[in-house]
Amino acid sequence: MKAFAYEQGNWKLKEVPDPEPGPGEVVVALRTAGLNRRDLYIPARRGPGKEAVTIGSDGAGVVEVAGEGAGDWKPGDEVIINPALRWYANSAAPPADFDILGMPDDGTLAEKIVISAEQLEPKPAHLSWEEAGVLALAAMTGYRALVTRGRVERGQTVFIPGAGSGVATYLIQFAKALGARVIVTSRSDEKQRRALELGADRAIGTEEDWNEALRDETVDLVIDSVGEATFNRSLGVLKKGGRFVTFGATTDDRVDFDLRAFFYGQYDLLGSTMGSREELRDLLRLVDEHRIHPVVDSVYPLDQVEEAMELLEKSTQFGKIAIRVNE
Repeated sequence: MKAFAYEQGNWKLKEVPDPEPGPGEVVVALRTAGLNRRDLYIPARRGPGKEAVTIGSDGAGVVEVAGEGAGDWKPGDEVIINPALRWYANSAAPPADFDILGMPDDGTLAEKIVISAEQLEPKPAHLSWEEAGVLALAAMTGYRALVTRGRVERGQTVFIPGAGSGVATYLIQFAKALGARVIVTSRSDEKQRRALELGADRAIGTEEDWNEALRDETVDLVIDSVGEATFNRSLGVLKKGGRFVTFGATTDDRVDFDLRAFFYGQYDLLGSTMGSREELRDLLRLVDEHRIHPVVDSVYPLDQVEEAMELLEKSTQFGKIAIRVNE
């Protein structure tokens, strides 16, 4: 089978042996996979001398072979891959043996994957293969940040810097489904427009004075994944006693802020990452109930993953980038 891998400092589409399931495992013939920003960081995190690793955390496909002890899964079942390995119950933090699929384990940018049956969930029937293939990682990240950590409530206002990221497109839809008001930012007029079409209540420019623009708003919750470039500006629009959730750092991952102003403001600063299987199942129910569709910016074939990664690195997309693996 074909797999897209990182090997000895290079990206390669290579031939690898077809996987075979062990006890409790299944082989999934993948239809689509999804790119995530973590895929861009693999060269920096994968040390020299390591064996090739197939990248990719998100995917959807059809069960081809079910190993002994694989539960009720059977050939022909349409499934999505849960990339949060070995994190089953919702908890304050991931368990010690938690990993994300796609490094160090081989991931989804391949024609087939062998994986524990515990990591499969039924594909939502109303989603296309492209939509299902980009769902899990970003949706889990957004759901945990918004619901579990952010404790969003109906009628509250959520502020999301950076409207075009995959997680942001889920955050907008989840927050609106849960009855919240949503404000987003972007330097792109086009991304502001698309965020409003997706359901955001307001969209403002990155270059605007956020305090002035939002002087008539009460922001209850900030969810920021940008980092240093927006941290203090986001904190500045948050109401006293509000909650600030951070789950990423696409700019510098170190920030300086006024500690005295922070504790006088009685703010809650909360870290978040990915999510548990319990949270994935909760969000899948939300997706099904409200017929939520992932936003797919573009679709590339497996032999054009490098071009897709170049687009992701530029951050010009709106939503997710899908990789078509098999028809």
